[in-house]
Amino acid sequence: MRAGVAGGVLSTLAVAAASGSASAAESTTTQTLDLSALTADLAAQIAESADATQQAAANYELQSERDAAAAQAAQQAKVDLADAKAKAAAKKAAAEAARKAAAEQAASRSAERETLSTTSTSVSAPASGSVATVIAFLKAQVGDAYVMGGTGPNSWDCSGLVQAAFKQAGVDLPRVASDQSLAGTPVSLSNIAVGDILYWGSAGSAYHVGVYIGDGQYLDAANPSKGVVIQDLSGYPATGAVRVL
Repeated sequence: MRAGVAGGVLSTLAVAAASGSASAAESTTTQTLDLSALTADLAAQIAESADATQQAAANYELQSERDAAAAQAAQQAKVDLADAKAKAAAKKAAAEAARKAAAEQAASRSAERETLSTTSTSVSAPASGSVATVIAFLKAQVGDAYVMGGTGPNSWDCSGLVQAAFKQAGVDLPRVASDQSLAGTPVSLSNIAVGDILYWGSAGSAYHVGVYIGDGQYLDAANPSKGVVIQDLSGYPATGAVRVL
């Protein structure tokens, strides 16, 4: 009987031990599974946080680039504006200088013509007649520009001026100096009179013409630097002369 009781007790202990071992094993497995799940969840959170951090960094870098570009654009705009203002100021100054120069030139020409008008008594031009018409027209052009091929009304070459002057008196002269040197009647330089055409070079191939206005002076469209002027024959003696009036 004792042996049977002992065997029963041992069997009960064995069953209890086995049951305890199974429970311990199950508990360990559950703990392992919970830890794995926790670890996986933590890893996922860390990964998500890393992605968020990386995205934030990328967004910050992009914003920084945009801010830098905006700052550079603003600076360039300031430079461009300053440039435009400087150019506008320079253009305005140049226009004002040109306006003043034109006004001074006009005033100078007006004064010169007024001087010529008040001193006309020193030029032995006829008081009336066709020659007087020619001389009056010529003197009115003093101060005009010389332009090769010019025929007026504000710029002339030598033969264009002479042709236009004589046309005022009803005389149609050839256009060029070489032909004008053959027009009318040849006269010696010692017998020239007011209104005679003077030429430089040989008759028929003259390269320049002017009109004698008396007192040893002639009027011509001289050259680009002088324009239309009154000059002394002593400074540039003519080669010959012709009379058409």
